Amino acid sequence: MVDKLILVESYGFFPAPQESDAWLDSKRKVIESILSLEENKPQPPKVRSPQEALQRLLQANSHLTEESGRILLQRGATEVPGGLVYNRDLRALTHNQDPLTLEQCVSFLSKIQASVLMIIAQDGIFNSEAENVAGYFVKPLQEAFQTNLKHFQLAEVTGNHFVHLNEPEVVAGLINIFLKRDESSKARL
Repeated sequence: MVDKLILVESYGFFPAPQESDAWLDSKRKVIESILSLEENKPQPPKVRSPQEALQRLLQANSHLTEESGRILLQRGATEVPGGLVYNRDLRALTHNQDPLTLEQCVSFLSKIQASVLMIIAQDGIFNSEAENVAGYFVKPLQEAFQTNLKHFQLAEVTGNHFVHLNEPEVVAGLINIFLKRDESSKARL
């Protein structure tokens, strides 16, 4: 059992688009992406110097600080003779492999009994001005969390999608207070 759930820059779900054509387009892109990955013959991982690996990571993720990039490389790369290779499965980049409707997501979240803290960054991937595919579900899911959960806290913080990594002090206090609240209630196994 889960006693407390913390979502940082996440709604826990990634619902399928509501319109049939958009849903079909989304599903087609996922299938094409998976087929493309399977079609390409596995290449040996590219070995990069630590500095090259860091620069490549920072170029691909412009919101990361250099320090955050170094932290990610500690768990996201393996040292091999000659440098580093990334540890990643490109299939993880294909979103929405088994899409749920927004209604299904709301139904699932209504069953959550844990206390939930959701931390959303003002300049993150879910901000109202971001041009992303998540725009259609952010407001309805946020309302569903607030309506259906007994213990729900939403915190909007300054920063971008990587706020927890770039500026951990922005979220650490919120998380500590949340975790210490009702310490007597522990998950029971």
